[in-house]
This record gives sequence, structure tokens and C-alpha cells, in this order.
Amino acid sequence: MSENIVFIGVGNMGNPMACNLKKAGKKIKVFDVSKEMLNKAIQKGLEVEEKFEDLINSETSIVITMLPEGKNSKDVYLKPNGILDKVSSDCLLIDCSTIDISTSKEIGDEANKKGIKMIDAPVSGGVMGAQNATLNIMVGGAKEAFEKASPILKLMGKNIYHAGNIGSGNGAKICNNMSLGITMIAASESLMLAKRLNIDIKKVHEIMKNASGNSWPISVYPPLPGLIDGTPSNNNYKPGFSAGMMNKDLKLANECAEEVNATTPLGKMALDIYSKFCEDGNGTKDFSAISKVIGGDAWDYPID
Repeated sequence: MSENIVFIGVGNMGNPMACNLKKAGKKIKVFDVSKEMLNKAIQKGLEVEEKFEDLINSETSIVITMLPEGKNSKDVYLKPNGILDKVSSDCLLIDCSTIDISTSKEIGDEANKKGIKMIDAPVSGGVMGAQNATLNIMVGGAKEAFEKASPILKLMGKNIYHAGNIGSGNGAKICNNMSLGITMIAASESLMLAKRLNIDIKKVHEIMKNASGNSWPISVYPPLPGLIDGTPSNNNYKPGFSAGMMNKDLKLANECAEEVNATTPLGKMALDIYSKFCEDGNGTKDFSAISKVIGGDAWDYPID
């Protein structure tokens, strides 16, 4: 079967991911419930379908979804005349959404009953990673499904990992983002302490990048401006990955921890901090803007 790709969910992440598939010469059609997102897709030269019922047919060979929450994935896959009712058994399903593990497994099990190959493949790397096709993609699913999906995933990401059975991709992503949320707060605390101590933040940042205090938020995605070009902190915290999305992922991590009786005190603390930050109206800012909370009155960089 020739590749006829359907991509559902072309928001901040899905749009550039779909564009990279198009750039690679793939035949792709996109859909989103948001008219604004569809208009942006049209501006990028993507072929748009405005009606879900006309989106998928027996000739569809791959369906990729990038949706906000588990309830969205469950609805689009399992509803009457949803994805599983429309695709053939030859179609490959790739859910790139970051959702709860139980929903991921539920959808995967239903696909398996119909003889349809499916993987969960959440991504990490933010909008910049999506634009540059340098995403880290964590995959859960059978080995055969993973191998079938790999050529497509490599057009959207740089590092592709097979984490295990269906749901394992989301499990790995949730663990990763819990650590990311914690370390972003730690990076903010360290740099803001340097500011309060009247030490040159650029010098402290350079030291930390090359010392034991290094982390991804320090070396790649610092929460204060003037340290690394192209980061959200240098663009008034326009999101590459929003605080609201980080808050969602931290909730998923804490829910998972409760289910398996794991002790994650720092994960719980990070969730409390991000929840308050979002409740105060900052959910659409980049998650690195958490430095504004950590900094208090010592940090005078404006957020509009």
C-alpha cells in the first residue's frame, strides 16, 4: 500500500511535524478541530480536510495523532466511526500525544483486537525540535509495529527509542518530563540565587554548563534571557513548551506514582509550583517562565 498519511492535531507541535513529512515528499492530509490551526496549516502549504468524516478511508496507510489529552485520543480512536472503525487492518496508527498510560493501553488493545498495528510515540524537544526534526520520540508497541513506524518517525525526530509494549512510550515520556519540570525549577533557583548574590549570571551559567550542576535547562534551555540565543526566555517566554502542558505532564506523573505506590516528593512539589503558576494565568507562557515565580522581586524581566 502506498503511503497516504493522515495527521490529526496540527497545533504548535503537530504543524511543524506534518510539515517535515510533507518536505520529505510524503502525501499527507491534516485535520484539526480548531479553524485557526487549519488556517495556519493552509498557510504552510498543507492539504487540509475540514470534516473528520471525510478524512480517513480504506486507502489511508498511516494515521498520526497529536492531541492534548487522553480523552481526546480516546474519542478520536474509539468513537463510532472513529479511526478504528474507518481504517483497514493494513493501516499503521501512531499516537504522538502525551496521555495517561491506561488510556494508551486501552486504545492499543482495541486496535490489536482488530489486527491493526499501533504505537504510542510521545515526543520531547518542544517546538524548536518539531521544526528542526530533532525530536526525541519514545515508542511503546510491538517490535513489528515499531520497525514499520521507524522510517516515518525518523522524518520527524532525531533520536527514536523503543521503550517497550504499548503504553511504555507514554510512561517514559512522563518520567522524563517529571525530571524536566524539577530541573527547570532547580535551574531557576540556582541562577536567581546567583543574581541575589550579585554574581554575573552569564559567568555562573558558563560554570554550571561545565560543572556538576549541569542539566538540560542549563545547557540548552535556560530560564533567564541573555544566556542562549533562540530560547523562549529570549522571546518574552513565547512557548516552545507551555507551562500548562508541563503542568499536565506533572499531573500524569503524580497519578502514575500514586497508582504504583512510588514516592516522588520532588515531583509532587514541582506539580504544586506549576499548578499555582498556571492558576495565576501563566499557563500559555513557556514552562521556563517558572523562573518568574522562583525569582520573586529580584527578577525584573517583564512578561506581557
